Amino acid sequence: MKRTYFKNILVGLDQFVGTLFGIDADETISSYVGRNFPGTWKEKALDFIFGKGHCQASIEWDEIEPS
Repeated sequence: MKRTYFKNILVGLDQFVGTLFGIDADETISSYVGRNFPGTWKEKALDFIFGKGHCQASIEWDEIEPS
């Protein structure tokens, strides 16, 4: 239970910071980078920190609204 609680807090902070930079409020930075910058240094940096394939695995395609 505590692990889920802290994970939710971290995801919420991630979404908050992303919102400050103009990312949709319901999307994490990793999802945004994986969707918009595949194969770039941005994705590679996040994947290095969080594990190979992290950004692509973070994308929630059903949460993305068409622009």
